[in-house]
Amino acid sequence: MRSIFASANQWWVLVLLALAAGCTAPRSVINSGKVTPAGTFKAGVNFGGNIATEPISQLGDIKEAVVDAISNKGDVYYDEQIDVATKAMVAYALDPVGPNFDFYLRYGLVPRVDVGYKYAAGVHVLDAMYQFMGSTGTPESPGTDGWYGSFGLQYAGQSSDILDKLYLTKLQPLLQFTAKRRDFTIPLIFSKSIGVEEENGHFAFGAVYNHTFLEYGFAPSGLFKKVEDNSDVEVPSLAAKNNFPSFGLFMNAKFGFKFIYLLPALSIYYQDYGTYKFLEGREHSFSGMTFIPSLGLQATFGKGRGGR
Repeated sequence: MRSIFASANQWWVLVLLALAAGCTAPRSVINSGKVTPAGTFKAGVNFGGNIATEPISQLGDIKEAVVDAISNKGDVYYDEQIDVATKAMVAYALDPVGPNFDFYLRYGLVPRVDVGYKYAAGVHVLDAMYQFMGSTGTPESPGTDGWYGSFGLQYAGQSSDILDKLYLTKLQPLLQFTAKRRDFTIPLIFSKSIGVEEENGHFAFGAVYNHTFLEYGFAPSGLFKKVEDNSDVEVPSLAAKNNFPSFGLFMNAKFGFKFIYLLPALSIYYQDYGTYKFLEGREHSFSGMTFIPSLGLQATFGKGRGGR
């Protein structure tokens, strides 16, 4: 019977997450091994989701904690339910769950190098790619047919509004949770063209490494604990930091003709988030899988300066 209620609680969490706009560093890899030809622009939008097993699991335990903390009209005392709530907040900050939307612009800076900017629900992302294998031509000036290969570096920054669109904000007056994260992503991409110089699209796959740096803290207001003489004292604040790596695999494709394309993609990550400090000297460890499906539209424009 308990497993039935646990399963129902998980569905409740998923519904809430589906209604919240996600705000996480974009880790979906939609590029091919061929960078944007020099002098050419690419612009597009992506719709997807960040499905992370650890935050969903932690959020599934918080329903009772939220009700208890909010409905208590008097002083709130630190207990297991508050501990569950703080775990859920940190887990969500580690890997925010929910639907995502972003738009981006890329430009071929020089042959074999392009740069890009992406905006995703408050997260600003900058990246650059270097093509080490394959032609740098265009459909109008094609090079030798074959495989393409590239790697890049992406930077994304996100601050304390991580929880702004999730029901956990109901606990903010009590726990005063803040978080700031920085993500560095390095994809290695291989692809095969559909048509001449990806005129009709591509098939791509590869591996990706991500490293996240997180600063977080709690500054409780109105949260108390009992001490030895049975008097009440406020729970002291906490400030901490940590970092963790993520390892992933991905595949994506592009279908269209010359100027307009459809881009389906799937990225899968595993991360050992590590051990984190919590209020009252507690520590908890997290790990799990993350699945990032996406579907996008892309337009190409500009007169490229194709090479060979």
